[in-house]
This record gives sequence, structure tokens and C-alpha cells, in this order.
Amino acid sequence: MTPAARVQAAIEILDEIIVAARDNGPPADTLVRRYFKDRRYAGSKDRRAVREWVFAAIRRAGDRPETGRAAMVGMAREDEALSQLFTGDGYGPAAIDASEAGAPVQLIPEWIQVELSPLVSLNEWPALLSRAPVDLRAHAARTTREAMLREVEDAEATPHSPWGLRLPPDSRIDNHPAYRDGLIDVQDEGSQLIVEAADPRDGMTILDLCAGAGGKSLALAALAPEARIIASDTSRARLSQLPSRAEQAQSGNIETRLLDMPKEAEQLADLDGQCDIVLIDAPCSGSGTWRRNPEGRWRLSPDRLDRLVETQARLIDLAMPLVKPGGKLVYAVCSLLSKEGEGQMEAASSRYSSLQWQDALNVGRKAGKGYLLTPAHDGTDGFFFAVARKAC
Repeated sequence: MTPAARVQAAIEILDEIIVAARDNGPPADTLVRRYFKDRRYAGSKDRRAVREWVFAAIRRAGDRPETGRAAMVGMAREDEALSQLFTGDGYGPAAIDASEAGAPVQLIPEWIQVELSPLVSLNEWPALLSRAPVDLRAHAARTTREAMLREVEDAEATPHSPWGLRLPPDSRIDNHPAYRDGLIDVQDEGSQLIVEAADPRDGMTILDLCAGAGGKSLALAALAPEARIIASDTSRARLSQLPSRAEQAQSGNIETRLLDMPKEAEQLADLDGQCDIVLIDAPCSGSGTWRRNPEGRWRLSPDRLDRLVETQARLIDLAMPLVKPGGKLVYAVCSLLSKEGEGQMEAASSRYSSLQWQDALNVGRKAGKGYLLTPAHDGTDGFFFAVARKAC
């Protein structure tokens, strides 16, 4: 591919990503892979260059652009070398007209700026869209971090989690023998810290209410291999990934339970008052993971945020009867928006006087009744989490 053809490819991929973001379609990474699957003529250097253009354009534009061309023209207005590739020759993009508007540069859409936690100051914004490292979790029941640091080339210890390892951005680990043997798993350090704050112990009954593909369930099982862990979710596709992952990790103490909306309470009735820990890793805006999924800014809207906040509150109400007296409710969102974090816990506290809020870990910053982790302050993805004990 010529340099100009690479720019045109980036424009075409961005067009697909913009539509997917508008219509809740596949993520950007998936669309990039699909594009090149049908274009075998593109070499590895072509794919890498186009991908870099695509994600640079996504990170630059806080609001969803009208078109992929507008996203790339916005970049070309700031980059003379890029602008010279808009010639209209061959497979390249058409020349830029003097009056053609490009997408403006903006890290965070204005409407989201006012929703951010006040702890996330302006100087932290660039880190929200920086390239993220690849974090790993050593399986606490089967190995040690020190052993894995010797096994995994280029890995460093993460600063907070006692089981965390860190690799440079875009590192591949799926073919490593330690990964295939279940001795390490990919998990951001922030997620590891939330599991540590839950403090799982052998003999406990633990419900991972929104387990998804089971990352936190696996971490819980590694810390408490003799606990009973129930991983539940309403997504069959995501939950179906957990059994094979649990087998790989040799974690035989995880049960899966597929839930049907709105029958969750009925399907969890046998756990009423039985759970030592209920972990709610709630659906959220994903604003804490923009450095991994920067097009997430294009998917979010005020209406969608309001629906997510309603869902989070409903999950807390679903969880409360399941927590035994003296047991713990652990709430977490990969979000930096106050409505989903501090505000959600204030509302829960007003509904449930039996919640006794606990100090958790010596990491992050206190945010209302919980804690906030951010890329700039803690080097993790962005998370809010809180731990409360249910009064006896």
C-alpha cells in the first residue's frame, strides 16, 4: 500500500467505527481486524501504520465525528506531511478543500467533562487516553509473582497489587507457556485491587453478580480456592467463556449461573442471606478504560448514562437481600463519573441504613464512601469501588 492508500484505508475503517459507535456495534479493534481479513494484500507494516492512524484519530476527537474523512482531515490540518497525502491520486483520499471542516481536537466531550469526578483534574485528562500497558495477574494459589517475573520476559512488578505484573503496551502473552498453563491471566491492576479489597477467604460463599467472562471470579478463586464462588450474568456469550478459563486456571470452585432479566431475584433466591461477599462489577460508562477503548467516548450519551445509573441502582437492590448479616457488599465500576461512583453510593446509603462503609486499601483517593483509581494518579485503569458491611 502507498502512504496515501493507508490514509484512505484509515478513513474507511473510521467510517465503520463511527457507525458502530452510533449503533452499538462491534468495538474498534474488531473492525480493524475484519477490514484487513478481507484485504490480504496489506502487509504487516501497512496494517500497523493504518491502525496507528485510526487510533490517533479516535483519541484526538472527543465527540464522534460525522465521517472518517472529517476525523482524518482534522489531523491533517495539524500535520503537513499527512495533508500532502490527500492528493486524490491512485487509491489515496481526495484533496482537501480550503473550506473543508475537519473534526476538532478535544480529549473529552463537554457534556462528559461536567460528569467527571472532581478528583479528575484537567492535568489528568491526557492520561485517560494514553496507551495502556498489559497487566497480568499471577495465580496466587499456584505460583508467585516473583516466579512469574523470572518467566515472563520484559515484565515488571506493578506498584500496588502483590500479584501484578506489567508489560509494555501491545505486548502479546497468549502464546506464553505460563499463560497457557493458567499461571498468569490478563487483568488490569485496578481489577486486582478490587478483588483484594473484597478480602475473600476459604469457606466463604461469594457471589460475583455481574461476572461477565469471569476475570474477577478467577481472581477470587485464586485467593480463596476453598470458597464457594458463584459467577452469574445475564449474557450467555460472556459467561460461557468462564468454564474453559476456570479449567485452564485449575479453579474448580467456581459455579456459573445464567440469569434471565427480570427474573434474577427468583433465580438467586436460594442465596438469600447466605453470601459472605456479593461483588457487583456493574455495567457502566467504561470511562475508566478509554485508554484501551477510546471510541467509548463516542458511544456514550446522556440518555445511556442515565440508563446505566438506573441499572446500577437496581443491581444494588438485587444484591442487598443476598448479603448475610455481617457480610460485605463490594461495588465497583470502571468509571470516573460521579453519578456512577460517589453518587451511587450516597443513594444506596440513603436506601439502606444497614450499610456500614469500610476503609479498604491504602491506594487511590477517597471519593465519598469509596475510592477512586485513575491512570494518572495510580497507573491503573480508572475505577471507583466501595466496600460496605451489612449490620448484624
